[in-house]
Amino acid sequence: MIAFKKFLNKRSLRAVVGEMMATQTFVMFSLASTVNWADMTEPPQDASRLLISVCFGLSVAAMVKCFSDISGAHINPAVTLAMVFTRKLHLVRAFFYLCAQCLGAIAGCGILYVVTPEAVRGNLGVTSLGPNLTVFQGFLVELTITFQMVFTVVATSDPSSTKVEAAAALTVPYTGASMNPARSLGPAVVTRQWDNHWVYWVGPILGSLTAAALHKYFLHPSLKKPAAGEQDVAEKYKEEEMETFQAVDLELGEDNDPESFNNIVDMEMDENNALFETEKPEDEFFNGNNNEKRDGELSSV
Repeated sequence: MIAFKKFLNKRSLRAVVGEMMATQTFVMFSLASTVNWADMTEPPQDASRLLISVCFGLSVAAMVKCFSDISGAHINPAVTLAMVFTRKLHLVRAFFYLCAQCLGAIAGCGILYVVTPEAVRGNLGVTSLGPNLTVFQGFLVELTITFQMVFTVVATSDPSSTKVEAAAALTVPYTGASMNPARSLGPAVVTRQWDNHWVYWVGPILGSLTAAALHKYFLHPSLKKPAAGEQDVAEKYKEEEMETFQAVDLELGEDNDPESFNNIVDMEMDENNALFETEKPEDEFFNGNNNEKRDGELSSV
């Protein structure tokens, strides 16, 4: 509960609203690429797969450019969960991000539904399994392509790496190439088409966590020291969280004492340990330059 209270501030609210707006805009414009305006006198046909893939990729790139400094522009629950798993995002902030992403996706698809003529509306890009494709095969496809995307994001810690969305052109015929549970949720809610919808949640989530686990526990690039003049990624996120806590103390008129902050974080660590197992913080979380143990730092960055 302490974490929830500390995250109810202007900075966190701005990040959550930014994540919702980014997801809403991404879903609205990317799904618009599935609308075929070629001939309004006949039943709408499927749009070009290349067009869909390009629009999805450009939509992600545009939203990352606009919102990366505000919320990180995850736009995808799978990416958010990977950031939590690799200790680059606080669990409470991730909860609000997931809610914002789902609401934004539903709102974006809802707006598209209202402004699109019924004659060309089609199914608004509802993700569905291809002909002769089993549910298990579809599940594996979603797991694999999400693994590819999230591994790139986690390995580089750069949201712009989501430009690998261009690879979706290869898998659109199989499952619709979702890679994003929120993107699948929006049109499913608006059109009430829920066939095999679980595939587009379980597959991407497992693919995301698998990519994060492979990177964290096997490749473990955080063991490498940053180059001169560069800041370690984990340290950067930790400083941002500390600034958030300190900013809240100032707004509430509380004494911004580091010891007070440490006591709060100690309690937060107890709460987090009850939710999932954590590794003991090592020197790589502190830029590799300070071998002295720092008590009271955030265990989840």
